[in-house]
Amino acid sequence: MACATWLNQSVLPTLCNRTHICFNLRHFRSFSSSGLRLRLRSLQLCAQAKRTSSFKDTPVASPADLNFVSPLKIVEYPDPILRAKNKRIVTFDDNLKKLVDEMFDVMYKTDGIGLSAPQVGINVRLMVFNPVGERGEGEEIVLINPRVNKYSKKIVSFNEGCLSFPGIYADVERPGSVRIDAQDISGAKYSINLSGLPSRVFQHEYDHLQGVLFFERMTDEVLDTIRAQLQALEKKYEERTGSPSPEKIDTHQSRKVAAGFGKS
Repeated sequence: MACATWLNQSVLPTLCNRTHICFNLRHFRSFSSSGLRLRLRSLQLCAQAKRTSSFKDTPVASPADLNFVSPLKIVEYPDPILRAKNKRIVTFDDNLKKLVDEMFDVMYKTDGIGLSAPQVGINVRLMVFNPVGERGEGEEIVLINPRVNKYSKKIVSFNEGCLSFPGIYADVERPGSVRIDAQDISGAKYSINLSGLPSRVFQHEYDHLQGVLFFERMTDEVLDTIRAQLQALEKKYEERTGSPSPEKIDTHQSRKVAAGFGKS
């Protein structure tokens, strides 16, 4: 595939033209296009993002950390790769561009609209997404070493799915808009405001970079509706690997994270 269109403010207004949020395309076709446009207006961003440590303290990825074998495959819950520390990228070269292209390929093939590097077994701080979810439409967005600068007080509940949790969909609460700092594919730094669908997709993928999974942002009532499906994925992992599941959904009730970015 051709290299992605790297994120910049000039292309963002044409990002998307649909509305239902889910990270599997089949689940999001039925809603109208009225609320999908990315707004670059001044947002009412009033909650300062909290960080437990300086971003500079994040380990740096070596060239070996960015090695990969094609074709990439989706890592499913409860694989421990999804919980591992993701390293900061400091080398912006052709190998990184190739990795980004490969991530878009697997995202489209699995009907996704967003994908983080740990979801394909590479523990670095990289995400890609296209809210339209179809090759050749919308814009292909690449965010490297993203950080949340601010997020809105308004919390929105929306139905999400995840490529690492096949067939599972449930309501997740997240801030309605965010301001982020990131780097593009050449390493240039920039800041951008996101709202609507792009904000939702970004926050889902950003959680992956933090080792946070979407069920940890669900209410107890919502979590109970998918508990059996999560247990089935844990059993599937045990049967495939011959090892005990590295985590159990029933142990997560006291670990759930609040909506926002407290874990950063």
